[in-house]
Amino acid sequence: MPNAVPAATQLRPPPDTGGTARLYLAVAHGAFRRYSTYRAATLAGAFTNTVFGFILAYTFVALWQVRPGLGGYDQSEAVTYIWVSQALLVTVAVWGGGFQDDVQDRFRTGDIAVDLYRPVDFQGWWLATDLGRAAFHLLGRGVLPMLAGALVFSTRMPERPLTWAVFLLSVLLAVVVSFGLRFLVSLTGFWLHDSEGVRSVMLVVSMFFSGMLLPLALFPGWLGWIAPVLPWAALVQVPTDVFLERRAGAELLGELGFQLAWALVLLAAGRAVQLLATRKVVVQGG
Repeated sequence: MPNAVPAATQLRPPPDTGGTARLYLAVAHGAFRRYSTYRAATLAGAFTNTVFGFILAYTFVALWQVRPGLGGYDQSEAVTYIWVSQALLVTVAVWGGGFQDDVQDRFRTGDIAVDLYRPVDFQGWWLATDLGRAAFHLLGRGVLPMLAGALVFSTRMPERPLTWAVFLLSVLLAVVVSFGLRFLVSLTGFWLHDSEGVRSVMLVVSMFFSGMLLPLALFPGWLGWIAPVLPWAALVQVPTDVFLERRAGAELLGELGFQLAWALVLLAAGRAVQLLATRKVVVQGG
């Protein structure tokens, strides 16, 4: 029989103390170690990313031979775009997944009620988990495709050492934006008990508007105008352009500011929806 979780048992975010920070670091580290145990799956995933990278790279080479400078990218930049996007595919969870699978299982079993009793913020816990996951996948599934692409194709690596640090910052912001989107989708489970349908729609939207399939500069008409200002552009398009050093100075800060703004908006929206959901939660299977 469904159990109602009263408002009195709602989780209150703890104060931002050093102990809380250490807790979140421990959660992120635990997630990193958890994903690192799946070595065979990680190797298979990296191999798959590399294979698809080759297919897409050769497709882009053929396209750019016919249309040089398409979208403002030369051929080496276009090929590099493919390999960076393959490295980021799982890191920023363009296809979804990560903590979403855990949360969905907890909705099915009713264990989500236990999460609300923990003396730690629900949103913060899963954000820390997702950051640990992303850090592992950036190393475990990002490095191999990039190395393979650089060995076979003429790619464009950053010319300024500082670009690498800015790129990592951009990837961090991309992961937070991705988390914000996926967290909102996961919260629909408080009402639907199963967010698979919403997740499927989000997958298609993310693949299309993130720049995973094509650089957003290639989108025609009104799509080319609206796609770059949507939050999904922060997932792949912005970090890849940072890597290619297509922005500098104020424009680069503007791109990072774009990611930060969407990260804050989505986290705030997630917080609001979470508070709304936990006013009266009916847990399936409880």
